[in-house]
Amino acid sequence: MTASAHVLVFRPLIGLLRERGDEVEITARDYAQTLQLLDLHGLEATLIGRHGGRSRPARRLGVPSATTHDYEFATLQHHLGMRAATKVVVPESIPAERLARFGVRPPKLLRYPGLKEEYYLSDFEPDPTVLERLQVNPDRVLVVLRPPPDVSLYHRHSNPLFPQTLDYLGAHDEVQAVVLPRTDEQREFVRRLELPSMIVPDRAVDAQSLIALADVVVSAGGTMNREAAALDVPVYTTYGGRLGGVDEQLIREGRLKPLTDPRALELRKRDDSSGSRIRRDPRLLLDLLLSALGDDA
Repeated sequence: MTASAHVLVFRPLIGLLRERGDEVEITARDYAQTLQLLDLHGLEATLIGRHGGRSRPARRLGVPSATTHDYEFATLQHHLGMRAATKVVVPESIPAERLARFGVRPPKLLRYPGLKEEYYLSDFEPDPTVLERLQVNPDRVLVVLRPPPDVSLYHRHSNPLFPQTLDYLGAHDEVQAVVLPRTDEQREFVRRLELPSMIVPDRAVDAQSLIALADVVVSAGGTMNREAAALDVPVYTTYGGRLGGVDEQLIREGRLKPLTDPRALELRKRDDSSGSRIRRDPRLLLDLLLSALGDDA
């Protein structure tokens, strides 16, 4: 586990493996909220001192490996990881030609329908007590915000949109905004703003419940955007980089809206529409990943 989202994706897959009697070893690095989320989900991991790729040594030893992602423009990472992997598992919404430059084609390339979030959230039901623990005012419009992944992009002089959104929502007297920082530096930055309508948790929280109960989500990263879409919650993206195939598809479907001005946010209480959620069986993802083992899977 090298990032917070990995804990969420692999939690149900680890459960399925252990249910069938397999032995699972988890390694992790101390980055963002990865370790806090492992603890939150009751998963024990061996801490690795610093981040390092495992695919290349595995390939040299002849150990089968599978990699999965849902954003195709992390070029350096993919040149290493996808070339070394036995199988590459991605969403169908990523055009195959964008992966060919990494040496990935069928039968190495395997694809699944929908969002990865629709698989790992298939058994999820929100815990309403998360709002009480954060002292959220239920009469206000609840907005959940996620900063950009790069701390340097977050400062006002270099990436104005997200700070502008914070300023707008944090001073809005009909809004209760909860910011979920990626790092301690981001947490302290937001707190120094001293915005009256803003809540900043001290540590990792049950973000999926918070999103499911929110009226609006605004995120500069991929996973939280897609969790909101999977949970049928209105969501805006402030991501400043090149959009991948998954987000392009969500925008075409009207499930994700690009944001260029915080005043364009539709801030209103929403009705519960959880019945329209798409739930997918995580066994499909597990089977695709384990296909790297061939007939031994």
